[in-house]
Amino acid sequence: MIPRKTREELEVMAGLGRILARLMDDLETMVAPGVLTRDLDARALGLMQANGVRSAFKGYRGYPANICVCLNEEVVHGIPGRRAMKEGDIVSIDVGIKGQGYYSDMAKTFCVGPVDPEMKKLVDVTRACLEKAVQAVKPGKNLSCIAEAVQGHAEANRFSVVRDFVGHGIGKALHEEPQVPNFVTKDPGLVLEEGMVLAIEPMINAGRHDVVILADGWTAVTKDGRPSAHFEHTIAVTAQGASVLTE
Repeated sequence: MIPRKTREELEVMAGLGRILARLMDDLETMVAPGVLTRDLDARALGLMQANGVRSAFKGYRGYPANICVCLNEEVVHGIPGRRAMKEGDIVSIDVGIKGQGYYSDMAKTFCVGPVDPEMKKLVDVTRACLEKAVQAVKPGKNLSCIAEAVQGHAEANRFSVVRDFVGHGIGKALHEEPQVPNFVTKDPGLVLEEGMVLAIEPMINAGRHDVVILADGWTAVTKDGRPSAHFEHTIAVTAQGASVLTE
């Protein structure tokens, strides 16, 4: 059964989402050549502590860091470390927090200074994929409306949708039912209902959709070495459509 949140629960999650959005805005100011990915992680930890929340990722199935940071060909679950950003990179920052018994999840991809036009287009298209998915959400529609919006826009721009990772329900756990694919399958999925809360997160590749996991057991990279972008919002299904909680 898919958990449906009460008005009180949604208010708590909206508060978390605002904290997370401000945290992401702060991290964006650090995106610059020479900054180490571990510097972003340290800054995120300090901001979480200052806001009375904790990392949703640290310790999750053994994950060793507070946030995920991916550069260029890295798709998701990049472990922050000694790798430095340089001009022309794109960097994806994925942050989850928990507080008051609930979770919130968000990701954005940023350009590090001027970037190659194709990489800039990839970032812009992936952001638009998320926006179109959010706009597609309405009670009474099937979950597949999200995949149709994401895949349709990505492939219209000659990019591909990652199949190995999907979005998810979220609330009292970081990952709840349902899974939220970004690609169309034969299953139209459940009917969306008011009170459902979803983390919608398109991951779009410049080349093929195939990914591989590195030796660290976490970092997923594109198999062809071409860049990837990632955007995510936590949204609530309302009578009017989707309410973005991480804004």
